[in-house]
Formats: sequence, C-alpha cells, structure tokens
Amino acid sequence: MANKSAKKALEQMKMQAASEVGVNLNNGGYNGDLTARQAGSIGGQMVKKMIESYENQAKGSN
Repeated sequence: MANKSAKKALEQMKMQAASEVGVNLNNGGYNGDLTARQAGSIGGQMVKKMIESYENQAKGSN
C-alpha cells in the first residue's frame, strides 16, 4: 500500500511542478498534447525539488 501513497505523492508533486512552470495539466486526464519543452520543464522542476528535499534532509542529519 506504500506504493499507492508514493504514487499519489508523485502525482501531487507533478501537478505542483507544472503549476510552478506555467503548464496546465489535466489531473488524471489526457496530457499527450504537451510539447517536449513543456514536459521537460515539468520533469526538470520535479528533479530540482527532489534534490532540494534530499539536501535539506542531509543537512538535518548532520
């Protein structure tokens, strides 16, 4: 069941990242009409957030 919660968290992160870079996504719907640039922007923003999260966790454990 952790898989469901992880999937939900990732979906929320994707929607937030899309919002931050100004791309409108259909939540749970068809998004195949995105350009490669839009999809890349969303993915890049997600990676940026994951790295920031990891760095913050690493700082907290020192």
